[in-house]
Amino acid sequence: MSDQFFSAAEIAEVEGVTIRSINNLAAKQGWRRKSEKARKREGRGGGWEYHIDLLPDMARARLAIETGNPTETRGRNELWQYYEGLSKARKEACEHRLEAVETVEQFIGLGMSKTAAVTYTANQFGFAERSIRSWCNRVDAVDRSDRLPALADGYKPTSKHQDCHPMAWSVLKSDYLRPEKPSFSACYRRMKYAAEEHGWSPVPNEQSLRRRFKDEVPQSVVTMARKGKDAAKGLYPAQRRDRSGLHAMEAVNMDGHRFDVFVIMPGKTTPQRVHLIALQDLYSDKFVAWRLAVSENKDVVRLVIGDMVERHGIPDKIVLDNGRAFASKWITGGKSNRYRFKVDPNEPEGLLIALGIDVVWATPYAGQSKPIERAFRDLCEDIAKHPFCSGAYTGNRPEAKPENYGSRALPFNDFANHVERMIAEHNARPGRTAKNANGRSFDEIFSESLKQPTTLIRWPTQEQRALWLMASDRITARRGSGEIHIFGNRYWARELNQYAGKKVTVRYDPDNLTRPMRVYDLNNRLICIADCIADTGFFDTEAAREHASKRNALIKNERENRNLHAELSPDDLADVYGSKELAEPVEPQPPVFKRLAVSNGRDYLEPSTDEDGEWDEARNAAFSRGLKALERQRASENILEFPDKGKGR
Repeated sequence: MSDQFFSAAEIAEVEGVTIRSINNLAAKQGWRRKSEKARKREGRGGGWEYHIDLLPDMARARLAIETGNPTETRGRNELWQYYEGLSKARKEACEHRLEAVETVEQFIGLGMSKTAAVTYTANQFGFAERSIRSWCNRVDAVDRSDRLPALADGYKPTSKHQDCHPMAWSVLKSDYLRPEKPSFSACYRRMKYAAEEHGWSPVPNEQSLRRRFKDEVPQSVVTMARKGKDAAKGLYPAQRRDRSGLHAMEAVNMDGHRFDVFVIMPGKTTPQRVHLIALQDLYSDKFVAWRLAVSENKDVVRLVIGDMVERHGIPDKIVLDNGRAFASKWITGGKSNRYRFKVDPNEPEGLLIALGIDVVWATPYAGQSKPIERAFRDLCEDIAKHPFCSGAYTGNRPEAKPENYGSRALPFNDFANHVERMIAEHNARPGRTAKNANGRSFDEIFSESLKQPTTLIRWPTQEQRALWLMASDRITARRGSGEIHIFGNRYWARELNQYAGKKVTVRYDPDNLTRPMRVYDLNNRLICIADCIADTGFFDTEAAREHASKRNALIKNERENRNLHAELSPDDLADVYGSKELAEPVEPQPPVFKRLAVSNGRDYLEPSTDEDGEWDEARNAAFSRGLKALERQRASENILEFPDKGKGR
């Protein structure tokens, strides 16, 4: 043996076979034609040596272990990996072989010769003596912990499926792997007819092709092709997130659920099903806020968030479904990855963004990413199927309607009280088995976490409370007064004069539009609280007098403010500006006309005085006539400027 090359005798000894068998295998597989893997043996005797990579997996592993080759660790791993892939019967055969080998060693240890020990063991176990000698040689230099897989044969079964025409097999698979989910028998019949028509042969029977399909086509492929990618996702284990590192109110998740219960809303006669919009603490699984509504909408979502913040504080993160109510600009406006609606850079900040809550979007149609879905399933049993809702329960699908379907509808207030009792019981129920629970209730987990010194809760300011009590929108204040028109109402405060014609953000109560609204600038700074201005009757003189009185009061107030800022009167300003001594005035000198030499023989005059410095009226008149003549000439000849002096042109 040299490096990783072994002679036929060495390989035969490890495998427990004859040298002739190894030479026949080498000739059959053409080992000697592979120059880099086979070489002639140097030294006495000659012969050939073969690289370990040419050997079967089991032989390679056994050689690596027995010879202490550098690939011993890899060889042991391959050996055990091969053994683990064996069937139960072949593993039991290895165990019987090992038992026979150990029996031979025991007899030899008692003083019996090896030949006698092998003969006695062969009679006892029913094995051939040659086989027992081969097994003993195979494990002779192998560590006792690796003997069991070393006794496994390198047998690999041949194909157990009958031959099938490639086109027939392809047609059968393609027909079966369709989303319409045809039966295998129907696909086989169609393929059989097509094979007869096109002359595809051979075609085995249906059961044979069923077995081949099961062996060759993975179940994941069948699920993807026949049930779709959503079903195929279930083939991969769901991600299990560890929430033990959180604390109470660090992160929450929010979603809605439609109850399968008929409810009569106030002022209505037709029963309908209502929605529960709820918030759940991710650490403790406790419901921290909830409300009932006819539908999932931004107003209810806003109020539920406000209820949570008022009672338990502001969380750091919130997990939301990308639904219309949750992804609305009223809730998440300003979030960069809000893909449900068109993102407008000028849209106002949503409630969550204004409160500094980081929004995490849940994966669509993946209940594993929202633990609140599990809580909703519990509530379906505790609330909708409670005896209190008997006769009002609708069933969770049309074909699951109970016998007493539609025999009763619950008043909304009664159902709301029932939901409140059940949610309180859900939070207070002991014996929870979640990782953070240890037999405690959700209320106990939540309250104990809040007492920890590492739990820090942010609480809202008085100004922040207005964020969830009022909706927000960005509109343009009217020119002139700066009043705001929305939903047919007008709102105004004197501070809006400064923002006339500009964009502002308004927050108002959609349930009571007559209440004052809060007005903010584009940086979310409060401008004012604007009152609603009511319309008056056309001939309402009292309202006219009140309006005039308020307007006069405003003018008077603005006048006083003007006087406050304009402290100096015009006379005072005149005194300030006139306090500086002025220089003596200089008497103006009358111009003197002098004759100029110009081109084309035309004379032009410039103003001048006579010898005594007096103004010469005649020359002045001549100067005026000369200017007019010059203007006419410039207009006709398109002369842009006077000719330069002294150039004669």
